Amino acid sequence: MTLRLADATERDDLGAFTARVARLDQTAAIRLAAGAGRITAWARTPFDVLVTRSVAGELDPAQPVTAQASTLLTALAVDRSAAVDPGPPAPWLDELPPDDGWSRVDDVPAAELDELADRGLALAREHAGPMGPPASLLDQTVLTVSPPDAGRPVTVPMRVLFAMSGMGFLGSAPQETDGPRVRVSASGSWMRLDARYGAVVKRRVVSLPLSVAR
Repeated sequence: MTLRLADATERDDLGAFTARVARLDQTAAIRLAAGAGRITAWARTPFDVLVTRSVAGELDPAQPVTAQASTLLTALAVDRSAAVDPGPPAPWLDELPPDDGWSRVDDVPAAELDELADRGLALAREHAGPMGPPASLLDQTVLTVSPPDAGRPVTVPMRVLFAMSGMGFLGSAPQETDGPRVRVSASGSWMRLDARYGAVVKRRVVSLPLSVAR
């Protein structure tokens, strides 16, 4: 299996994604899939949500492959040739969401999500035990995003914001005067939050909102 990135920028983008995945979980695996001139990387975080980022490139042969995040990171950082060997295959046990069937729900200011994540991190530090933050905190609904057509709202739990913060997905571009926004999308059974540097994807869970609705 050979991984080819379009240029150094795309290599660095995939390398940054892989480094953050490995920082959150040194044993994590990354699923790589190619199509239409792009490579989409998937990983599961310790918060039990998926994170993903797409870069320009191709796989040869063009079939999905799973690599250890630490091995892939070393290959991207050390081997600066055009073709990169992602390393020996690793197991992948997670279900991935569908490619189609998504609908945009709304856009949320990234600064608002940053603020909610900071509040959650403060609570996590206060109440964390030997196994980390309690599940009750991670599953707490911190934001409810409602579509303009009065369709089914999307409830966003704290674990999604922890994953976005831990992966460094929130950020702004110099030309953005009003600050970056995060697109919230949903399918029948999945939710997805797309930020500037990547997306967090999770199965939808019906729960009672504990904060203001949007």
